[in-house]
Amino acid sequence: MKQILNMVAVLLVSVAGYTQELYVYTEPASNMPAKSISAKWSTKLLKSIHNDRVEQRHTPEVMLGLNKNWMVHVAGTFSDMYSSNIRYESIRLYAKYRFLSNDEVHQHFRMAVFGEATHSVNPAYYEEVSLDGDLSGVMAGLIATQLWDKLAVSGTASLAQVTTKRPKYIEDAYPWQAFNYSLSAGYLVLPVEYTSYKQTNLNVYLELLGQQTLDRKQHYLDLAPSLQLIFNSNAKLNMSHRFQLNSDMHRMAEKSWQVSFEYVFLNALKRKK
Repeated sequence: MKQILNMVAVLLVSVAGYTQELYVYTEPASNMPAKSISAKWSTKLLKSIHNDRVEQRHTPEVMLGLNKNWMVHVAGTFSDMYSSNIRYESIRLYAKYRFLSNDEVHQHFRMAVFGEATHSVNPAYYEEVSLDGDLSGVMAGLIATQLWDKLAVSGTASLAQVTTKRPKYIEDAYPWQAFNYSLSAGYLVLPVEYTSYKQTNLNVYLELLGQQTLDRKQHYLDLAPSLQLIFNSNAKLNMSHRFQLNSDMHRMAEKSWQVSFEYVFLNALKRKK
């Protein structure tokens, strides 16, 4: 009985410490539970700058928690942002390695490195370097995340290289390399006190997302507030709005909305005895 109580206590502490780090637009340095599989569906909506049509992008994604240090994502995108109807547009592979973890009571500091590769069928059309379905490319970066009780703050810095093929006569019209940066904060609003892992969590997030192209010297800076509900510690619903603060780029949109749902299958990769 004592062992069961200890296991429940550890679970509650880990849940309470991790939920504030489940950012909507960025990854924390922490990983999902080891030996787990997560299935996620995201829908992004925006109003076209060319007409009044509301465009949409759907992203099914599978995430694998291989162990406490390694995590892998595989995702695809389908949208009507470059066509009149929804069609397949890209596939993406993401991997993250946590190399530092300093854990204390009610706080921790973690760091991780990540790499990403995307193949997209879309042509280069905008000046923003986006690997979320718009362009083919590779990216690598560093993440640092600090947790203090109910508040988690995370920073990310990365370099992106576009690999989309372009006709020679327009190859200088679009950026090839970009430096991306972000500052994300998450705060656990509910529950006020943990008594069960079945309690519904309410988290609020605020993320500052920026990019500086290295070859064309253009930039953007966005802000994205979000609300998040977590049910039974393994189902997550996100609702967010992202809008531009400053930019000198020709972008697809200055604001967008995103809704996503994720379900985690705990110990799905654990070997059966």
